[in-house]
Amino acid sequence: MGIGYSKKSKQLEVLLWSIALPGFGQLLNGKYIKGILLVVLELLVNVMGNFNKVIILSFNFRIEEAIAETNYMWLMFYPCLYFFSIWDAYKDAGGGEEKPFAYLPFVSSAYFVTIGLIFSSEFTLFGYFIGPLWLPVLFLPVGLGIGASVRRLLLKNHPKETV
Repeated sequence: MGIGYSKKSKQLEVLLWSIALPGFGQLLNGKYIKGILLVVLELLVNVMGNFNKVIILSFNFRIEEAIAETNYMWLMFYPCLYFFSIWDAYKDAGGGEEKPFAYLPFVSSAYFVTIGLIFSSEFTLFGYFIGPLWLPVLFLPVGLGIGASVRRLLLKNHPKETV
């Protein structure tokens, strides 16, 4: 018996690297052109949206400064790029192959994280801004939950295909 990865282990590895940086999962899957394109797009959107500065300011609870530094016109691209990259790498590693509508939690997450970003400069909780990092993060479980719920509804009402 040789040393190797199980399919689930490979899927998890690709998923975690994609979460770390869009495009890394594609590179692990041997999809070099797509991976390099996603890394370049991530860097472009990150730099143009001032995302690293926003992250640093947000972690230091300087939320109003983070809001001022955010280039929303660029950063709005980030959630879709991010979640597409994660889904694509996971799918290429064999994840979700036998699960219809497995993409829905990823798509829904991209939508809701984007909505969180849109409202992050206006939304307050108990008089405090949540900001362009934390409000989208708080919208992530909402997106995952709605995507999973829609998936369950579709599976319940979707006739199974026979091969």
